[in-house]
Parts: sequence; structure tokens; C-alpha cells
Amino acid sequence: MTAEDTKATEAVRAAARAARGAAPSLAGAADGAIDAAIEAMARGLAEAGPAVLAANEADMQAAAAAGLAPGVRDRLRLDPERLKAMAAQLEILARVEFAPSSRKVRELPGDLVLTEVSRPVGVIGANFEARPNVVVDIASQLVKSRNAGVLRTGSAALRSAIALADEVISPALAAAGLDPDAIALVRVPGQAAAYALVREPRLVPLVILRGSGDSTRALAAEGAAHGVRTLAHADGGGVLYIHPSADPAVTARLISSSLDRLGVCNRLNLLLLDRQRWDAWLPEITGQLAGLGIGVSLPPHDHPLGYEWALDPAREATVTVAPADGPAAAAAIANDETSGLAAGIAAADEAAAREFLAAYAGTGAFWNATTRLLDGFKLLELPETGISIDAVPGPRGPVTFRDLCLRQFVVTPA
Repeated sequence: MTAEDTKATEAVRAAARAARGAAPSLAGAADGAIDAAIEAMARGLAEAGPAVLAANEADMQAAAAAGLAPGVRDRLRLDPERLKAMAAQLEILARVEFAPSSRKVRELPGDLVLTEVSRPVGVIGANFEARPNVVVDIASQLVKSRNAGVLRTGSAALRSAIALADEVISPALAAAGLDPDAIALVRVPGQAAAYALVREPRLVPLVILRGSGDSTRALAAEGAAHGVRTLAHADGGGVLYIHPSADPAVTARLISSSLDRLGVCNRLNLLLLDRQRWDAWLPEITGQLAGLGIGVSLPPHDHPLGYEWALDPAREATVTVAPADGPAAAAAIANDETSGLAAGIAAADEAAAREFLAAYAGTGAFWNATTRLLDGFKLLELPETGISIDAVPGPRGPVTFRDLCLRQFVVTPA
């Protein structure tokens, strides 16, 4: 183990032990105290705004000096409007009602009653990209679910994350009468801390892995090797299939609204144009993309159809365009060649749309709607801890506080 690995492991264990010690403060808290903490976070974003923005400006200057890609810097940036949007989401979350923590299942022989109870996990880890807003998103979700947490962000956002933790999150917990150590931040830079976080099954049994690409896949594999369960979203990329019945105005709207941000996982990545309209409609579509500043990768492709352009800083302003032979074939391409995150169809023909939706097995399916809607707040009016594209039972799609619990069966006398 290198000196960097040792330092990272010690930092993660210290944060995890602090969070574990504080976990009972959240698990036993009244609903009102939980919501009061989240409301205090919202106020704290305004009160501590200057300190947070100053830290973020230092991160932005370092990112520019390091030559980080524009998409990375866009995700890193905070400004007064983004802080207001973060606060607004917190205020909404604080008003969301809690689901019942228990329900009677049935009566058992011998005058017994079976009850199903939802319990917090205890301590949940989260590793995420250099996006400061995610610090507050995940912290608030963990608090709402009554779980303590250990957060680790990309090194480029560490100054911003420390400011948010120290100036917003910890004071808010304390003001609500909760233990401020319940949300702990790993404060050492470097990828070693991410690997250390997924190697502590007794301290952090569940880790949310946000971000995309090889690094997230590697962390998920490392967690599995050490007995840590992960909720991972390594790959993304939205798909849009254009059916011959599609209204050109609707198609144009979907293309533009799906490319408003290029560094996000649910943006348009692969456009499938029905072969019947390939020659007639391709010039107009490529022209629109060019007008949006987007390059086009046309057949024959020198890359997989599902190649995720958001992960390619040099070519993120690119969309792959390919033909498809009808709704079922388009859905098959989306199923087999992409991550399974999200796919949509542009069509006026309801039968064609239903055929596509029935055949597509991914996390989010859309008809005349942008895949950019696959987002916790846009779909559910709740911040998300991440998006799960697992093809097995468990949380799928935007993961919110309601998913961060364990089921327990309790048998008691009637």
C-alpha cells in the first residue's frame, strides 16, 4: 500500500466512524427535526453564499489552469442563480411527506402479527463527480432517509465541497438538534480515496457511485470484491428514434431540448432515423445539429453505436446518427448497443409508439418527450442521489430518499 493509499484509507475510516457514531441521531429523529435540518440547509446556502462562491471560484481557476474540458467546468461552476436553485430544491424536499415506516402484513397463527418495517441502512457512502451541487443533493437525501453518510467528490470540486459541508450542512444539522457528524466529507484529494470508500463493508455497506465511464465501473467491481453493495451508474446516453410519422416540428424540438447540456448522461447521444425517411430527412436533421454546434457521426462508424460522447471531452459536441428499420428494430438497437439509460420515439402514429415502448427495456422510455426528463427532480420533484440502470430487482431510475432503506419483518403478539 502506498503512502497515498494509507492516507486515503485513514481519512475514509475516520469519516465513516464519525458518521457511524452520529447515525443514531438521524435514525431516531422526529420528522420535524429532519425537515428542519433540510430547511436550514436551504437558508444556509443564502447566508453562506459568499464563502461558498469564493471557494468555488478557487476551484474554477484551478480547473482552468489544469485545462479541464468546458463540460467539466460547467458542472463545477456555482453562481448565485445555481445556489438559489439548490435552495429551492431543498425547500421542496423538506415539504415532501414521509412514507409510513411500517405496515401490517397479516395475522399469523398463535395470535401473532407480521409487520413490515422500513429501517435506515445506517451509513451510506457516495462517490460523485466534481459537481458541488451534488454535495447538497446527496446530503439532503441521506438526511431525509435518516441515514448518515460519507461523501467523496472529485478533487476539482474539493474546495467547494468543504465550504458546503462546513458552512451549510453541518450548521444545519446542529441547528435542528442533530449530530453534525452525520454527514462526513472525505477531505483528501485523489482517486485513492474513492477506492478506499468501497473497501469498508462493516463501516459503509452501501456506496452510491455517480459519474460515468471506466472509473465508475472499476469502483463497482472493487466494491463487489470487498463485499460492498454499490448503486452505480457507469454509462449513459439518450437515444431518439424518428419514425416516419413524426411531426418535423416535434422532432426539431426534441433534438434541441435534448442537447441543452452536453456533459450530462441523459443528453441525446444516438439518433436513429427510420430508413424510409433517411434520404429525405437526413439533410434537415444534420443541418439542425450543425446549427446547434453539434458534429455528426454518420455511417460507416468507426466506433460502437452507443459510444458516449459526453465522456469524450474532445468530441462531446457530437451525436451519432444511424438508420433503423422500424420501431422494434430501433428499440433493439437501444437495448443492445447502448447503456439502457433512456430512449425515446418521435411519432404521431400511436401504434408505432406503443410498439417501441413495449420493446425497449431500458430505465426510461419516452414518446414525444426528451430523454433529459430522466432526472429525479424533473420526473419526481425530488433530488436524486443518482440514477440506477440495474437490470435486476432493486432501485431503478432516479434513486431518491425513499429507496435508501432496508426491509425488516417483525413478528409480535397480536
